[in-house]
Amino acid sequence: MRETGEAMSEDPGAQAPEQPEQPELPGLRASIEAILLVVDEPVTEMTLAQLLERPRGEVAETLRELAAEYTEQGRGFDLREVAGGWRFYTRDVCAPVVERFVTDGQQARLTQAALETLAVVAYRQPVSRARVSAIRGVNSDGVMRTLTLRGLIEDAGQDPESQAHLYRTTGYFLERLGLRDLDELPELAPYLPDDLPEDIVDD
Repeated sequence: MRETGEAMSEDPGAQAPEQPEQPELPGLRASIEAILLVVDEPVTEMTLAQLLERPRGEVAETLRELAAEYTEQGRGFDLREVAGGWRFYTRDVCAPVVERFVTDGQQARLTQAALETLAVVAYRQPVSRARVSAIRGVNSDGVMRTLTLRGLIEDAGQDPESQAHLYRTTGYFLERLGLRDLDELPELAPYLPDDLPEDIVDD
């Protein structure tokens, strides 16, 4: 018999509950590259520093190291500091190849992704790239650039609240579809799935 007040010993066979493993965060360089791949306008060092919770000086140094590294390696893109921020651009020496790709693409049929993106712009214009990506559920920046280069959509200014760039369809778009104006676009509702979120239908 144990004396009253004696502490009960813990079961030596008992195991502490396992703690869920925390996902390993990417390094600073990888994080910066990932963000720069999806922005549609230059992003400032301060924005990156706040988002990644790192000192601004460290972020600035990493950006310059990446830019120098891309140039030294002769990549087809470079990292430039413009308009107070940083953004990826195709390298100048690659301009002939890019122009050939764009020109040849004028004769090619639009991909399913391009058709989906063009439809979102047509029915939602003026609309930002971020909104198009949200509706499609996938990043649409590359497709938006392709549609812009092919003359089907164009810049429509900036949103007064978010300052995001807005896009709309062009006269060439109407010409290709044989429409006099946007009022001749067919009603979209009959083609939407029943379970589509209301904020996409009504927004």
